[in-house]
Amino acid sequence: MPASVDACLTRDGSARSLGAQCAETGPIPPRSARFRHTVGRRALQVTSQPPRRSDPAAGRIVLGVERAALAVVREPTVEIVVPVYNEERDLERSVRRLRAYLDARFPFHATVTIADNASTDGTQATGERLAQTVPGVGYMRISELGRGRALAAAWLLSRAEVVAYMDIDLSTDLDALLPLVAPLISGHSDVAIGSRLSSGARVRRGMKRELISRCYNALLRLTLGARFKDAQCGFKAVRGATARRLLPRVENRQWFFDTELLMLAQREGLRIHEVPVDWTDDPDSRVRLLPTALEDLRGVWRLMRAGPSRLVRFATVGIASTLAYGLIYLAMRELAAPWLANIVALVITAIANTAANRHFTFGVQGRQGAAADYAAGMTAFLVALAMTTAASEAVRTLVPTAPHIVEVAALTAANLIATMCRYIMFRGWMDARLQVMPADGA
Repeated sequence: MPASVDACLTRDGSARSLGAQCAETGPIPPRSARFRHTVGRRALQVTSQPPRRSDPAAGRIVLGVERAALAVVREPTVEIVVPVYNEERDLERSVRRLRAYLDARFPFHATVTIADNASTDGTQATGERLAQTVPGVGYMRISELGRGRALAAAWLLSRAEVVAYMDIDLSTDLDALLPLVAPLISGHSDVAIGSRLSSGARVRRGMKRELISRCYNALLRLTLGARFKDAQCGFKAVRGATARRLLPRVENRQWFFDTELLMLAQREGLRIHEVPVDWTDDPDSRVRLLPTALEDLRGVWRLMRAGPSRLVRFATVGIASTLAYGLIYLAMRELAAPWLANIVALVITAIANTAANRHFTFGVQGRQGAAADYAAGMTAFLVALAMTTAASEAVRTLVPTAPHIVEVAALTAANLIATMCRYIMFRGWMDARLQVMPADGA
């Protein structure tokens, strides 16, 4: 890595200022990218000479070489960043294993970048030696701690079409790498994540970590409306252009970095591809559970304050629908029987409620899937109709002379209960439709 890159990284360790600095001077291509383009140019220069007339097969040979050279130049590239902190013991073994796998089984041109996150042991010496002796391996050092800071720094400097990262312990089976990046290279998706919680994943880890992971991801779904299943799996990839656009807006530079990046991508309407992985947990992990959990909770709270969560948006729509229901019922009650006023008020508000929840709560745009959504909304309508009809009949039986306002109060209470049921049903069918793509959907 050139000295200018190291100076850019170590001046303040900030990925935000790094992005601004690179915007002024232009990102510096990794050594592997420069080498790849040089090879392509040399191949083209060699084949630019016309063949001798005495060799009739030379034209076909030259054409084949030119096509091969152009294929090299245009080949999609992947840069895999391995963030490390005091990993001198496992660094060389893991990097060589990863590099050997890429050379033997990965069909795209890929480079490996060791992102040294201010290590204090022999990680730097090992990383620099690997970069000098192993083709396709680079090294960079970031002077401040923070896994998110290391990833942001490496990704912002990358010229690769797809940037990825994986943990140095290689807990994820490397055969999941191609399913991870293929949808990004093809343009099908913008972000891809490994998932230990998706159907088909095979995971070996302790009960405590399994419980913490499931509770955390359930919290994200409840509070932030996350539609992905596993925010913290150390196996992710992003299209290079997407990463350069999103990273300056990600505030956290520690462990919450992954979650914030994914939530930002989801709120932007980007397509997230999720791959079930085979995962073997590292018992020697340096992640401190309690401090990391507290940091994650602070991050969730910050994102909740920054924008209304799905539950808050649904509650807003529900309150507005309930008020509208009460007003329509009162107006119709002067003209029709209770059952008819109830049905008319429910039909009008159910249609408006479904439309508002599609666009405002779940962020669905366009007409695709609208018919299915409204048909599913009829299920919620029938539940509300049954509850409000039962409430209306109860009022008429218990208090035959009750004024209309008492009917409205009873029906509103029943409608609120129906709204909670509607939320549970809405969340189920909308999540099923909007859920990130499984591995075989690439």
